[in-house]
Amino acid sequence: MQRRKPSEPSTLDELKSLAESAGYTVVGKVGQVRAPDPRYQVGYGKIKEIAELVKATGAQKIIFDNLLRPVQAYNIAKETGVEAIDRFQLILEIFARRASTTEAKLQIQLARLKYELTRAKEKVRLARMGEQPGFMGLGAYEADVYYEAVKRQIQTIMEKLRKIRRKRLLHRERRAELGFPSISLAGYTNAGKSSLFTALTEEEVLIDNALFTTLSTTTRLVKFSRKKFLLTDTVGFIDRLPITLIEAFHSTLEETIYSDLILLVVDISESPATVEKKLKVCLETIDRIGASGIPIITALNKIDLISGNELQQKMDMLKGMAPKPVPISALYGLNLDRLKEEITRTLQSFARATFRLPMTDEAMSFISWLFNRADVQKIEYTDNEAYVVFEAVPWFAEKVVSRVKELGGKIESFQN
Repeated sequence: MQRRKPSEPSTLDELKSLAESAGYTVVGKVGQVRAPDPRYQVGYGKIKEIAELVKATGAQKIIFDNLLRPVQAYNIAKETGVEAIDRFQLILEIFARRASTTEAKLQIQLARLKYELTRAKEKVRLARMGEQPGFMGLGAYEADVYYEAVKRQIQTIMEKLRKIRRKRLLHRERRAELGFPSISLAGYTNAGKSSLFTALTEEEVLIDNALFTTLSTTTRLVKFSRKKFLLTDTVGFIDRLPITLIEAFHSTLEETIYSDLILLVVDISESPATVEKKLKVCLETIDRIGASGIPIITALNKIDLISGNELQQKMDMLKGMAPKPVPISALYGLNLDRLKEEITRTLQSFARATFRLPMTDEAMSFISWLFNRADVQKIEYTDNEAYVVFEAVPWFAEKVVSRVKELGGKIESFQN
């Protein structure tokens, strides 16, 4: 169900996709163009129509694209006999289904409780008037008692998340000690990020044709064009993602902030208006999380689903809007070499160094350390000496050069 102004486009198709991702079977779609009604969000006549549709189809829940106030959800449940939820609650359900890590599950609980906190007192008051679907059991609470109970739960979860984030910071610091540039995969949900992650890493991660497949980050070391990179898959963006969810998933999204390059995946097979809208949402989200200064390459995915002429028209349309566009098909591996070349070109600020190091136990330990943190291209052992050629990001290469000198080694070349 969507209530919209005459100037607003219908988003019922996206709402249907979201509902199906949450595991619902959609049995009907209803829209209304009018100003919001304070009692039901839509007009009373439309509520009667929805009640008849519920009765005819056996529907068990009504999903609104609009944000519902507790009194509206209560009144709708009273008139129709089934629970009414809004888009925010639906997105939380999807996140809950997809969450695979403790952190993601805690983040979802936090977002749900923050949403509940703003409505707690009114929900208790309404439940006392007579329980309706979605308001069951709340009548037993005092409003202030329930409100304080929700606040305590929020504090408990935030403390657990703080501990996890400290651990995540340590992991990021360890990654920062590596000499490999980091790439974050970003994009609108269901654009094909996980498929591209698999294609670039040649590893299997969870992929399906549903929204919000990836709710936690996965990082892998990849190598192409004779260079090594850290590639991270992140949670998908979506239009009108509430600020509460941005905050709740901050530690997941901030992986994007600390990357050297954002690989922005866009489903180019969709209608021109949808492609443009979703690209705009992604760029705005990147800006909202503070990552707008990071170089972006736009992977225009799913070119296997459209003709060459249609692709050219859409690329012309996105000129000046999509940063460094590269048309690809992650599923069939089309143009991936071109994408890799563009990535390498964008991240070409590598330093190359050559050094000789007398062999000692400390030197062996250092070389082993270097192998795990930089792209060692050549190593030879002669007459109690090691000859090493490696590439890394400049600041890391300088760190290695300093250490080689401390160990009594000789720097033969250093190109920055």
